[in-house]
Amino acid sequence: MLFNSFDFGVFLVVVYALYWFLGSKRRTLQNLLLLVASYLFYGLWDWRFLGLLVASSLIDYLAGQAIGNSKSKNTKKLWLYGSILWNLGVLFTFKYFNFFVTEFTTLFSSEGVATSFTIWNVLIPLGLSFYTFQTLSYTIDVYKGRIEPTRNLLEFLCFVSFFPQLVAGPIERAKFLLPQFENKRIFNLQQSKEGLRQILWGLFKKIVVADKLGIAVTLAFENPENYGAFTLAFAAVLFSFQVYCDFSGYTDIAVGTAKLFGFKLHNNFKIPYLAKSITRFWQRWHITLTNWFTDYVYIPFVKSFKKLTRSTRVIGLLLTMLLVGFWHGANWTFLAFGLFNGIVLAVERIPFFSRKKTLATWLPTTPRLVTLFYFFSITSISSIFFRAESIAEAWFIIKRIFTLTEFTSISSLIAWKLLYLVALILAEIVTVHKAYPLEELQLKIPKPARWVLYYVLIILIIRYAEPKEAFIYFQF
Repeated sequence: MLFNSFDFGVFLVVVYALYWFLGSKRRTLQNLLLLVASYLFYGLWDWRFLGLLVASSLIDYLAGQAIGNSKSKNTKKLWLYGSILWNLGVLFTFKYFNFFVTEFTTLFSSEGVATSFTIWNVLIPLGLSFYTFQTLSYTIDVYKGRIEPTRNLLEFLCFVSFFPQLVAGPIERAKFLLPQFENKRIFNLQQSKEGLRQILWGLFKKIVVADKLGIAVTLAFENPENYGAFTLAFAAVLFSFQVYCDFSGYTDIAVGTAKLFGFKLHNNFKIPYLAKSITRFWQRWHITLTNWFTDYVYIPFVKSFKKLTRSTRVIGLLLTMLLVGFWHGANWTFLAFGLFNGIVLAVERIPFFSRKKTLATWLPTTPRLVTLFYFFSITSISSIFFRAESIAEAWFIIKRIFTLTEFTSISSLIAWKLLYLVALILAEIVTVHKAYPLEELQLKIPKPARWVLYYVLIILIIRYAEPKEAFIYFQF
């Protein structure tokens, strides 16, 4: 069930009405309704993988209980390692097993060795990378003593499967989200209004902007030989905005939907394309994933060394970004994407001149035109690796761009629909300190003008809605 579908609209209205009909005094029944709704939401995609979601939830719940109850450090470690082995094992089996077998078979076939492996093609369970990381962080935090294990199974199952953020995040920590299921939620009309506004803005970003940019991007990336250097470079920039509008649009819908039920989720984006360096970009882009890898990969890695050196930090950074790239998918292009960003981040941290200045600290002090050129040059190359189907295809596109092959016009690639992107960018720049442009709109413009704006957005959404146009991050 897609957020940008009519089915989800009906589903949301029914669940919302039943939820508040039960009332805040029946918190357990409300949680039970959310759990049933979340399992229905997930099961309608493919009911066979619902069992995997439940199994992961139960295993990590039991692991948390065992870690919390045990007095033995070895027993705690055993349960922690069991949880890690299960989560990473499931992730590897469904997401990466086929990749490694394929590469292994290709390697030996190229060496002339006869192979008889049967490639196991399986459908990757929706949201696997997201809910796996969410439950994994729970058991690690319990083991580290950062949180107490929950004793309530219902609340933990809700924490793992909460439908607004189940399939594509934000990746929430138990310390933040779990207590919200334990506490009473009181109906707040203003909160519901804000939720609906944020959903509306998210749908606009996804349907009117991201999906339209996607048509042009697909034309260029699927037939790069038909386009010149400037067109391909422009398509790479458009893809950066497509991913941003698609994924941040999803996040807006997720956060807005959670607000309707009295919950708060983290904002995953802070206008990342206003960043003046790649270091700051990663502090504003997919924030919950970046923080997850920082807390559970980078920091433990560098702390494992007795002496912290610059080379240790660089190795930790490269390793972390490689894993960030590979988290996105089992493809060499994602590894290249992660490695490329890791190298850029490492370079930005290298001191120069007085040994106190780095690119990361110097770039924000330079004129905006300089940082814009630097930033979009880096992110455009990065987006080519992210979007291309293979390293060869990515290299072909990059080579055509940098050799200025067939320097042709771009007018037919996107045309006037680019104005929607311009309008969105201007709206987010003007409201840079808000969570989203329509936040607290009643404080800025009168009611008639607000409703005109709402209807304009709704008409545009209906006009440009594409059937079954899934969100990009659903594949991860």
